[in-house]
Amino acid sequence: MKNKIIISVVLIGLVVAGRLMPHVWNATPLIAVCLLAGYVLPRKWAIGVPLVAMFISDLSLGFYHLPIMLTVYGSLAIMTLFGSWIKEIKPHKVLAASLASSTFFFITTNFAVWASGTWYPKTSAGLLLAYEMGIPFFRNMALGDLVFSGVMFGAWIIMYNVENKKITNKSISQKIISNYNG
Repeated sequence: MKNKIIISVVLIGLVVAGRLMPHVWNATPLIAVCLLAGYVLPRKWAIGVPLVAMFISDLSLGFYHLPIMLTVYGSLAIMTLFGSWIKEIKPHKVLAASLASSTFFFITTNFAVWASGTWYPKTSAGLLLAYEMGIPFFRNMALGDLVFSGVMFGAWIIMYNVENKKITNKSISQKIISNYNG
């Protein structure tokens, strides 16, 4: 129980800090946290982590159009399932989950903007325009998600191996030194 709380608080803190600190537009650790939470935490905890993090950061950043907000929050909950489908951390699995999550988020949220807002006509051309206008945000988000996912899952592997005595701080240092000297 204690580990679940610590992991959840750390992940929530990463998202809140990532959203509140200056950053490249849409490049935050949010989706990487969804995936890692889905991988390491029980389902209810995993789903709660990004939702709580979003709510806390939205208290500061401001709430927005309810149908879009519900789509964003719902998408985050679903994306934690993508993380739970990663049975073993392998680079190609993390890459696939990250890209699938970014794409899913792009499709669902831009559809919600088109369907519930007044920015775009309610036609197929309007829907395509909504997706076209979202492309710059998608590019930054996908790149950020890939980087943050790689860093977070990599850090998780290192922490897991250190905790289970598969590697030690000394062996990590020796490996770094041997790579540097060699």
